[in-house]
Amino acid sequence: MVRNRITRAVRGWFEDQDFVEVEAAALQVSPGNEAHLHAFQTTMLSLAGEPDQTFYLHTSPEFACKKLLAAGEAKIFDFARVWRNRERGPLHHPEFVMLEWYRAGAPYQTLMDDCAVLLSLAAETAGTRRFSFRGLECDPHQPPERLTVAEAFERHAGVDLLASLGPGGGTDRDTLAASAKAAGIRVADDDSWADVFSKVIVEKVEPNLGQGHATILCEYPVAEAALARPKPGDPRVAERFELYACGVELANAFGELTDPAEQRRRFAAEMDEKARIYGERYPIDEDFLAALEIMPEASGAALGFDRLVMLAAGASRVDQVMWVPVA
Repeated sequence: MVRNRITRAVRGWFEDQDFVEVEAAALQVSPGNEAHLHAFQTTMLSLAGEPDQTFYLHTSPEFACKKLLAAGEAKIFDFARVWRNRERGPLHHPEFVMLEWYRAGAPYQTLMDDCAVLLSLAAETAGTRRFSFRGLECDPHQPPERLTVAEAFERHAGVDLLASLGPGGGTDRDTLAASAKAAGIRVADDDSWADVFSKVIVEKVEPNLGQGHATILCEYPVAEAALARPKPGDPRVAERFELYACGVELANAFGELTDPAEQRRRFAAEMDEKARIYGERYPIDEDFLAALEIMPEASGAALGFDRLVMLAAGASRVDQVMWVPVA
């Protein structure tokens, strides 16, 4: 099967690059602290059958992998099975495989090169010259275009994103909302800056990415990069990029934030937003924040492996390339 061949090829490439394959535990005290990610929750029982502790199925192996970096690992990857609730559709499944990898001491631009290699490798292994999805085509063997989020907003929506960002990355909701309305996007009175940002991305930007060749969308506003460090010389934006092919988001990567106090502040803000919108919040993993104290500078990426296989195999849904999808 194409999936198995691509798995072997990708694993072989990482091993040739001297990466160590790891296996993060699925049960975690925190599933992640992003406002719009939803986890599956479970209760561990004591030997007497009494409720003992709440755990979550992780939405990413990120926390565990960073603990391993703090423990001394330098180059690691994980074909991690992960779970996300409230997600079901052609590009989403409640259980899926996240290919996640980290490079200690490497700039996040190195991960852009990694992504280009993985795209070409998957296509070569599947025996295809082009990816296609919903009428869009992409040559996975061509170097990806690198485009900043601000450039994408200007090019595809006529919106000056940076005008809505303060010197330290603070956001101006009204400025962005006015520009979005002028671009023909419906903005509700109670939409936050983040809501408006998301609408511009979804309606105007994403449909135009990864056409002809893959796109690396980089330099996200700091407010949209909870686990990434600010860009040197411009604290308004962060060292975060996403990889797109045929309008499909394939990967999300960071120059990793290693400041535990700043990370705690961002997590708290994300959980406040989650509580405002959904009426719930997830605990913060204190061991993870402690690990950041000693974690080296690093960069990491998470790639939706099922989506990559879907494009390489010419499928139209991710569940078509899963062995036994959730019914």
